[in-house]
Parts: sequence; C-alpha cells; structure tokens
Amino acid sequence: MGIFRSRKTYYMYNPQTLEYERVYPSAKERIAVALRNLSIGLFIGFIAFFTFIHFLSSPMEALLRKENKLLQTQYEMLLKELGQANDVLEDMRQRDEYLYRAIFHADSIPQSIRNSGFGGSNRYEHLKGLSNSELVIETAKKMDILKKQLYIQSNSLEELISLGKDMEHKIRCIPAIQPIADKDLKRMASGYGMRTDPFYHIPKFHTGMDFTAAIGTEIYATANGTVIHASYKQGYGNCVIIDHGYDYKTLYGHIDKYKVRVGQKVARGEFIATVGNTGKSKGPHLHYEVIYKGRHENPVNYYFKDLTPEEYDRMLQIADNHGQVMD
Repeated sequence: MGIFRSRKTYYMYNPQTLEYERVYPSAKERIAVALRNLSIGLFIGFIAFFTFIHFLSSPMEALLRKENKLLQTQYEMLLKELGQANDVLEDMRQRDEYLYRAIFHADSIPQSIRNSGFGGSNRYEHLKGLSNSELVIETAKKMDILKKQLYIQSNSLEELISLGKDMEHKIRCIPAIQPIADKDLKRMASGYGMRTDPFYHIPKFHTGMDFTAAIGTEIYATANGTVIHASYKQGYGNCVIIDHGYDYKTLYGHIDKYKVRVGQKVARGEFIATVGNTGKSKGPHLHYEVIYKGRHENPVNYYFKDLTPEEYDRMLQIADNHGQVMD
C-alpha cells in the first residue's frame, strides 16, 4: 500500500480493490505537514538571507579592514618619525648645553625645566576607547614631548642669538691686532715679563711690549672703545688710554702726537697717535699694554686678528726672548 499526493489531494492504494482511493488526512496530519513545509521554507530563507548579507557586506568590511590596517601603518610610521625628530632635538640640546652655552658663558637650562611633566594623569583618557588606543596614545605622548622640547629649545636659541649679538659687539671690543704695522715682526724690542731696567740695571717686571719705530709712525687702536686719557703720564710720557668696555683697557706710551681726544669713540684699526720718544724712554718706540679687570695681561695673547698661526708662533718665540727694553 502506498500513498501519493497530487495538488494537495492524497490517495492510497487498496490491494483489495486494486484501486487508488482518495484519503482525507486528519487535522493533525495537515498541521504537521504545514509545519514541516514552513520549517523548510524558513531554513531556506535564512540561508538565502545570510548568503545575501555576506556577499553584500564583504566588500565594505574588506574596505574597512584595509583602511584600518593602513591607518595603523601610518601611525607606526608617524611614531617612528617622531622618535627620529626627538633624537635630532636631543642632539641640538646637547650642542646647546655643552657647546654654545659654554662659548657664551651662559648658564645651563635647569633639568627641572627641560624634563618637567605635562600635568594631569587623565590627559590621554579620551583616547583609550579608540581602535589601537595604545598606539594612538603613545604617538600623542611623543608629539607632546616634541612640542614641549621645541618650545624650550626655541627660547634657548633666542637667548643664544641675543648672546651672540652681544658677543659680536664684545669681539670688536677685545684687543686683537698689533698697535703698529709690523707684519714682518721686526719691530718688537721686548716682550712682557721680567726684564732688566735700561736706566737702573735692575730686574723689573715689564708690563707691556715695546715696538721700535721711527718717530711719526702711525699707531692704531687695537679694538673699539672710548678714549679716556690723552695727555702726559708719569713714566709713559705722552700717553693714550682707551676703555674698550667688558673690563678691557689698552695703553699706548711714549707717543709723539695725539690724533684723538678724551671722550672720542674709536674703532679697531683707527689712527690714534704717532710713535715718539717721550717720558722714560731709551729711543723712539711704542710701549703697549693690555689691561683686563685692572690687571696687566701679556699683549702677545691679543694679536689673533692679524697674525697667521705661523706668524703667531714666531711672535711667541720673540716675546720669550728678553730683548732690549726701551723704557
């Protein structure tokens, strides 16, 4: 016996009559069939729906994943570049601290200022909810450090520029050339140090350098400054003294004629007087002194502007010889 269906009409084979007879299913059977068909339909529908969603959203999800990966790569590159920038800034800080500030005799920037924090423990709290938050926070921290160090270094460079301008002025005011034209170094008679007094023939400290030259030879200011003395001075005869500022003064003794007056501003290399033989002097010459903070300095250390290294070495050798003291 078998059952077959045609257009929701059910038949069963009757072996006794050898015919298919129509069968009328019960309500329970009809419900079961309906539920089975509904389940199959729902199953097929869910499969179709998720298949559709999958194929519909995959390109968008793939694009988002690609963009997220690209963004992460960019953050990593930015973090690396920030690290390199901080390395460059650290090199600048080292030069600032141990080179430029040493040259200009400037005080160091306290480490408490260079390494001070930003304040606020929750400064990066708002970044914690982001994707790749650790990478974002680390990048933000490095950016903050870089901005702060740039600000400090910028202020330091402004200070150094100001010191440099002052140093440029100071350099013009430091004695740096010979007071008479002596390129061949043949006019220096005696250097700085213990010498025998030509009048009393006893050891005496010679506080300057003597340059032999004919009367009327031009004498030049060795640095910028202001004339504070232009008259006779015991032991030096006619004498010019220039105040250069920055605790420097120079003295030019035994001169013949003045070319400047007290209060006059002079520049390095300016013609200020002529060589003479006035005062305590054994012959025409210039007695030249450099005075720093009230103490006499060896003038040989102040010819760096107009002598080559080789000429300077020769000058040192000549200055070390006792030579002939002229005053």
